[in-house]
Amino acid sequence: MVKAIRVHELGGPEVLKWEDVEIGEPNEGEIRVRNKAVGVNFNDVYFRKGVYKAASLPFIPGREAAGEVTAVGPGLTGRKIGDLVAYAGNPMGSYAEEQILPANKVVPVPPSVGPIIAASVILKGMTAQFLLCRCFKVEPGHTVLVHAAAGGVGSLLCQWANALGATVIGTVSTKEKADKAKEDGCHHVIIYNEEDFVARVNEITSGNGVNVVYDSVGKDTFLGSLACLRARGYMVNFGQSSGMPDPLPLSALAPKSLFLTRPSLMQYNATRDELLECAGEVFANVASGVLKVHVNHTYPLSEAAQAHADLESRKTSGSVVLIP
Repeated sequence: MVKAIRVHELGGPEVLKWEDVEIGEPNEGEIRVRNKAVGVNFNDVYFRKGVYKAASLPFIPGREAAGEVTAVGPGLTGRKIGDLVAYAGNPMGSYAEEQILPANKVVPVPPSVGPIIAASVILKGMTAQFLLCRCFKVEPGHTVLVHAAAGGVGSLLCQWANALGATVIGTVSTKEKADKAKEDGCHHVIIYNEEDFVARVNEITSGNGVNVVYDSVGKDTFLGSLACLRARGYMVNFGQSSGMPDPLPLSALAPKSLFLTRPSLMQYNATRDELLECAGEVFANVASGVLKVHVNHTYPLSEAAQAHADLESRKTSGSVVLIP
């Protein structure tokens, strides 16, 4: 038996229960991993609340972790006991001391990175990679708008977009977060509850608008984000921390010939080669210093409910990590 966080009913942070669970032995093509660090993401909140549907109840949340291989399924090559590995995405279940994973879903963690940084950056970092390099390819001279610029993904988007040669505009909720966003390479920071971000973006871009908006906020920013785009601009919605955006008639995109996409990391890392290339680029950028990972908050795994409460009340910035 190992300890894990389980959800028996959907709801607030209080539904996260610390319990004994049986995880068994790895089958063919699987490994067992003792988690050393578990990443916390807004995605986990969506599953806990039922915005995203888990396959069944009860379930163990979490889709990001790094740890040590403790057992290898029969006939498996390429992985051995003692390897340090990380994963992001499916299967869900990382809020546990140990878990069984498909061997083809994990990636090796370089010694220069280590488990806490790996668990805090692999999901958010791969999200930033596919958003900036594949969903819309950011190039020198582009202007990008990043909402929640001091958050886990937002921080990485700002740093990476800056390194790619873009002008970065970020929105944040407080002066403290504005300072963090500036440190992460934001050229212009907008405190959205003090000023109208659409008007400010218009002013910053001399009325031209931005090439792309990266919006994980959803309902509260969606229409404003569309208004910030230049002709043929890309609206990339990859989350909804404020709720699902209202339906939009297709004709609303026509006046500026806009592109609208709701991408998922799983579709962009559908093959093993895509996964390895994406993770490899993230870890290389961490090792080289292009990406500075801010692990600003760590909690014992047993206190996952407090981590969720703090994340939802916007008390956190950068990455949040649970330590089993």
